[in-house]
Amino acid sequence: MVTRQKEEGSVRRIVMAGVGTTALLVLLLRFDASNRDASAEAAPIAKGTATVSGTFTGDAVPTRHGQVQVRIVIENGRITKAEAIDYPRNNHKDQEINSWVVPKLEQATLDTNGTGIDSYSGATVTSEGYQQSLQSALDQAAK
Repeated sequence: MVTRQKEEGSVRRIVMAGVGTTALLVLLLRFDASNRDASAEAAPIAKGTATVSGTFTGDAVPTRHGQVQVRIVIENGRITKAEAIDYPRNNHKDQEINSWVVPKLEQATLDTNGTGIDSYSGATVTSEGYQQSLQSALDQAAK
């Protein structure tokens, strides 16, 4: 009788540990590393660009899942539109991941005026390609 109770207690602990581990993994994968205060006023995108206006397309950045390319619109030194014009869509997984991360990256670009965009867990490859192409567009604007 005591042995059976010990076994049931052990099984219960194992199950609870598994549930806890799964919950932690789900939370980590859904973690939004770029949560920022969007109400903070962002500075011009680069020193001396307060009057820059125009549309700038960043370089197409190759990643292991496909290329990523960003286009931004700047009005008086402020990014008013950010658009990923090319990103991996080759398979269901790419489509699923990028359907949620691309809008977040675009909004983060507007919120921070192009500086300090973080990578998103679960979409690191697209995030890094986006950041590199965005930087290329910002470099063009600063010329």
